[in-house]
Amino acid sequence: MTAFELLSPAVRKFVRDKRWESFRDIQSAAIKRIMGSDDHYILASRTASGKTEAAFLPILSKVDFNQRGVAVLYISPLIALINDQFMRVEDLCSDMEIAVTKWHGEANRTLKNKLLKEPRGVVLITPESLEAMFINKPYDLKSLFSNLKYVVIDEIHSFIGSDRGIHLKSLLSRLQGVNFGGFSIVGLSATLGDFSEAKKFTGKPEKTVVLKDPASKDLDAVFKYFEQTGSSLPLDLLKDLYQETRDSKTLVFPNSRGKAEEVAVSLMKIAERVAGHRNYFSHHSSVDKQVREYVEEFAKSKIRRNFTIACTSTLELGIDIGSVDQVVQLDAAHSIASLIQRVGRSGRREGAKSKLLLYATSSWSLLQSLAGWILYLEGFIEPPEIIDYPYDILLHQALSVAKERLGITKKELIRELKHNYAFGLIEEEDICEVVEHLIAIDFLEELGGELIIGVEGEKIVNGRDFYTVFNAQRYYKVVSSGTGIGQIPLTAQVRESENILLAAKIWKIRFVDHDAKKIEVVQTNDGRKPLFFGEGGDVHPRIREKMMEILFNEEHFPMLDENSAREIDKLRMEFHVFPLTDLHVQRPMLIGAKELALYSFTGSRINRTLSFLWGLSGVEVRLDDEQSCFGVEAAIRDVGDFSKLLVPSLDDLDFHLENFMYAHPDILSGSKWAAYLPVKFRLRLLKQRYFDFEGTGRFSEVKWVGNKQ
Repeated sequence: MTAFELLSPAVRKFVRDKRWESFRDIQSAAIKRIMGSDDHYILASRTASGKTEAAFLPILSKVDFNQRGVAVLYISPLIALINDQFMRVEDLCSDMEIAVTKWHGEANRTLKNKLLKEPRGVVLITPESLEAMFINKPYDLKSLFSNLKYVVIDEIHSFIGSDRGIHLKSLLSRLQGVNFGGFSIVGLSATLGDFSEAKKFTGKPEKTVVLKDPASKDLDAVFKYFEQTGSSLPLDLLKDLYQETRDSKTLVFPNSRGKAEEVAVSLMKIAERVAGHRNYFSHHSSVDKQVREYVEEFAKSKIRRNFTIACTSTLELGIDIGSVDQVVQLDAAHSIASLIQRVGRSGRREGAKSKLLLYATSSWSLLQSLAGWILYLEGFIEPPEIIDYPYDILLHQALSVAKERLGITKKELIRELKHNYAFGLIEEEDICEVVEHLIAIDFLEELGGELIIGVEGEKIVNGRDFYTVFNAQRYYKVVSSGTGIGQIPLTAQVRESENILLAAKIWKIRFVDHDAKKIEVVQTNDGRKPLFFGEGGDVHPRIREKMMEILFNEEHFPMLDENSAREIDKLRMEFHVFPLTDLHVQRPMLIGAKELALYSFTGSRINRTLSFLWGLSGVEVRLDDEQSCFGVEAAIRDVGDFSKLLVPSLDDLDFHLENFMYAHPDILSGSKWAAYLPVKFRLRLLKQRYFDFEGTGRFSEVKWVGNKQ
């Protein structure tokens, strides 16, 4: 039977009414497999290939929605994506009279109450709202999800290797505990190189099938180089960017919110001078929600009007903004996966190519961008980060389970946590130690043979902030004459008379109200330099290795423009002085009169570990991670081979790590719940997430090769 024939009559009618001539490859494959088994699936294909329909067409055909209870749960990383997908899913379900309900903090309360009274249909939710449901509505969970048949996880790659991903796994495991017949999980992903971590979200990776559409769009890439000498983007770059984008629909991805604002404001100024269109916007998490929604609707509805949106990862995921002609990346993306996800936003019309225009403002950013692009063309995407021992999320979920149960024995709590597949590799004795620690600090209290939330625990568990496992930055709302503009992180530089860029405009701070967490601003154009807010990310070792390979060969790259090619040649000439013969075990060492420069060409975490271990050996180094370079006083050459200084077998490593942790109290700030763990588990998290001792151990084989004298 064909995929179409396998669908239910109601779904076939929907397809005919939409006048779809055929299914895409991923849709046909998904329909045939999902209709034929109850396995778990990961559907992987490029952006805008119809993955949502690939999941929902067979699910809607297969599931009996007449039974009481929610039948399908759709989980999204973003509220904005839920709001966007709601219309799409509701369109699929409307003629079949299947209820579709949004459940998140901004959703209609009346409709949520209606769902509680009459649980049915499809529910769209975020992990944080699902957590809140476990905490606040434990008695409703069974009536809602006891007959759940399918969980669809959208943009599953965005959860992998993160605390949110571990949290989601734990919630899915707990959901199985209130479900009678078991449910299947279907994950949707556009960008993954290795699917092993994605399969773990189902709890049964051996019974999880990956359906991958190998088809990819044609990609056109052009690299341009404009050197940046100050803190602002080069004027020539902005002029060129304006020329390249003025007659198209374009997304520009800088690597920070501040740069996104700088791009939007600068292009708007150029457009005003030359009487061009005024459709220049910024879109990121600091921009007010209503402004972001206006930008999305403008892009989607103004089919015949060109626009440029300077954005961050808020438009990297699958929010529908219609057809985009090209994508611009400003300097090296944090990862290959992120870059490809961004490029996939363009060329969504049938037969259209995806177009990437990449601007680099430093030679090393250009080199990293080129290395990432070449690796992608060779079929490499960074493997996902593996978090096998998430002690911090274990602690959070121990409190969540205790709160949900309103009383649970210590033995039952430990057993439930041990059986939760998110924590399957954590030893039971470690779980016991975490639970005992929670009792000791009064987060849990033993009462009548059961554990309840303790006095100190109540202060944390009863706040809205408990539902999230990521550390939210401290933001202040920005308003002008009572109108919300957005929000910005509070830093020491945020003070009266300073200028900020937000929502593609320049604002002067009139006053900061710390009690109301509000910043009053007025629009300005006084020429005062605005504040920028940056973001960063770790680089994978393979990218750095490819950067070195490019420097030590003479390959020509057709995607480079004349300036870019010249800049790569300059870098090659600089490294021509190092007589390397084996790039696997040799690294360049520039011997200067006062300083040595060691180019490790390895990942960010290994660089941090090298810096730490050399420090323990008495070698003071200055790390420049962008260039993967360590500056060392020249006198240190007397100690001989640097690899002998790594001493990875230090018996007192934990002692030194503990001292390091106390000297850098914010070192685990990315882990919201680590601060409440016993010290031994915080040290283990430090080894897992900040350092890479295993990778550095392999690096000890490296031979440093000095420049020709």
